[in-house]
Formats: sequence, C-alpha cells, structure tokens
Amino acid sequence: MSGRIIGFAIFVGFFVVLELYTFSGIRSLAAGHKFGKYFMYLFYAQIAILALALFNLFSGMQSGSMVKSASMNLWLGIVLTSVVTKLVFCSLLLMQDGGRLLGGAYNFVQAKWNGNTPEAYLPGRRQFLSQTALAVAGIPLVSMFYGMMVGKYRYTVKNIQLVFKDLPKAFDGFKIVQISDVHSGSFDDKEAVRKGIEMVNAQQPDLLLFTGDLVNSEKDEINPYMDIFTLLEAKHGKYAVLGNHDYYGYFGVPESGKKAYWDDFMGKFEKMGFRLLNNDHTRIEKDGENFVLAGVENWGAGRHFPKIGDLNKAIQGVKKDDFTVLMSHDPSHWDHHVLPHDQHVHLTLSGHTHGMQFGIDMPGFKWSPVKYRYPRWMGLYEEKGQYLYVNRGFGFLAFPGRVGMWPEITVIELKTA
Repeated sequence: MSGRIIGFAIFVGFFVVLELYTFSGIRSLAAGHKFGKYFMYLFYAQIAILALALFNLFSGMQSGSMVKSASMNLWLGIVLTSVVTKLVFCSLLLMQDGGRLLGGAYNFVQAKWNGNTPEAYLPGRRQFLSQTALAVAGIPLVSMFYGMMVGKYRYTVKNIQLVFKDLPKAFDGFKIVQISDVHSGSFDDKEAVRKGIEMVNAQQPDLLLFTGDLVNSEKDEINPYMDIFTLLEAKHGKYAVLGNHDYYGYFGVPESGKKAYWDDFMGKFEKMGFRLLNNDHTRIEKDGENFVLAGVENWGAGRHFPKIGDLNKAIQGVKKDDFTVLMSHDPSHWDHHVLPHDQHVHLTLSGHTHGMQFGIDMPGFKWSPVKYRYPRWMGLYEEKGQYLYVNRGFGFLAFPGRVGMWPEITVIELKTA
C-alpha cells in the first residue's frame, strides 16, 4: 500500500510541477499581449479538460476497463497529448531559463565586484524565445490530434516481394496478405474499419493471415465488427494465431468458466471464416504442390507476456525440406526459438509492436521509440536465409491514434528464383 501511495504522490507531483511551469511560460507570453487574457482562459479550460480526463482514467483503472473501451482510450489520448506538448514547451522554456540563471549569476558577481546594487539580477524571458517554444510545442500537439482524428484509420498497403530457390513452382507469384493487431475494443468508427477491410480484399489475396490480438482483453469486443471481418476473402483460405491480448480475458475468468469462455472465443474466429493454428500446421496446396503453414500461440520474451507458443508441436511431422511459413505474434519469438531451431522456417510473420503507433517511416530512414525495446520492430529482417516480417498493426491500443506509423496491410508476393 505504501508503494502505491508513493507512486501516486510522484504522479501527482509531476503533473503539478508540469502545470505550474507551463503556467509560468504562458503567463509571461500573455503579459502585455492584447489577447493575453484569452490565452489564460484557454489554459484554464485545458486544465479543466485534463482534470476530467484524469478522473475518468482513474475511474477506469478502478473498474478494470483501462484499455477495454474506446472512451478510455480517448481520455488517455487527451492526457498523453497534453503531457507530450507541455514537456516539449517546458523543455525549451527550461533551456531559456537556464541561460537566464547563468546571466543572473554573472550579473550578481559583476555587481558585487563593482559594488553596484542593480534593481534585478535575473534578466526577463525573451518573448521571441518563448513564442518559439510555443510554436515548436504545437508540432506534437497538431500531430497527435491528427493521429487521433485521421491517422488511426489511415490504412496503408506495404508491398514486399520475396524470392526463394526452393519455393514450389506452383506458388510463383502467390500472394500472401497479412494483417495484425486489430484490437477491436479500441475501434470507434465502423465505416472506417469497413473501408480498411475493403482495402484488404482489393489486394486479391491468395492467402490471408492474421497474426494475433483480435481484442484488447475481452472476447466480446469483436462482436460489433464480426460482420465486417467476415467479408474478408482469400482464394486459399484465412488463417490466424492468437496474440498476448487474446488471453487476458480468459486469464480473468474463474476456473469453472474457462472452457466455455475459450470455446466461445474460438468460435468467433470460426464464424468469421478463420482457421486458428494453435501450435499446429496445415498444408496449402496448389496444382499438386504444397507448402507448410504453421502457427504458434503467443510466445513473448517480456516477463508478463504469455509463453504458450510451442514451435516443436506446431511443426511436428514437417519434413526438413518442406517450404515453411510461420505465424507468430511476437517478433521476439523469432530470435529465441525460430532461428536456433533445426527446421528452416523460410518466412515468419509477426506483429505486436504497432511501431509504437508513433515514429517515422520514410525511404531510407525508419525510427520509433519502440526500436529500443524490440530490435525487430517493423518491416523485413533476414538472417541465415530466413525472413521475418513485422507488421505494425491494423488497429490501435491505449493512445487512440497513430502518428507516422499508419495502420498496415502487408502484401507479400512469393517468387521462385
């Protein structure tokens, strides 16, 4: 209990200091400006909105619905946008104030040396620098609001072509479409989701693969969207694996209700036309040839992530020379289990990282803070002649938006050498 009290005190103290320092900066900007009082009114209004958001977040934490609903995500988005914007503003303000303190110390020493007593040692804030800090802070503010209003449904198609010497010739030009991390409990615009699904179908997939996290935590979150995901089509079928979030509702159910909960959840995949590969494999056949499609349940290197995935079980009976595609939600599984394994897995498809829903994706330059947590965080990787592709997700979680890391539909075309 004492640890929670200390943590809460630190949290409150952080917000108080951040708001007070931001207030000092806004007040110095407003002083002498003809619209200064309106600046202050806006500042007071945002404090009221922030207080409401924090109240709702704490209420959600108490009820256990922190990441279960779109409304909770919205409140969290408001808080995160406010904090990031103010941190940028206050950081630049602090740099100016650091210079002012050095200038004040110099003035003090010089005055004492010369025997003078000036009216003030500390120089005032420069309006231009304060205005610059406000303008720069506006960049994350606008970007994050764009991400919440537009970016979270700005579906993009990534086209990848992979060449293999041992790909069965019947699959030359075979098109695999991957989506991942739907997080249906976060959706708040059914028509936008429908357009995303229409974009998937427009790719005319031969095979559609979903690599986990259908929900945030509760199985029924997908119910309002099942009719849309049922519309997905692929010539050779739709297959899926589970992600870490797909287990959280199950873990919270009493032992007596676990089987019924799980059967109902698995049935939802079936109703949408997906076959789940839970530590299992199948063969995709075409013109008398085939390749192995395997799937593992979630295995993540993180301490709190389920470690249920069993690669040995998933590929039991698979021959060494079989061309193999694996679905595994968490990309850390590739380094820990796939690469060291005796079986040559030609292509592994993962998700999980979301690209942190924030970053830069430009030709020749890709960056997101999540790269410091996951070395394999987005895009294509190759080692030992084996490929890993990490999809940045179809949906969003917690922060109700995407900035730079737009939701992704991956199209992988297999080619023979």
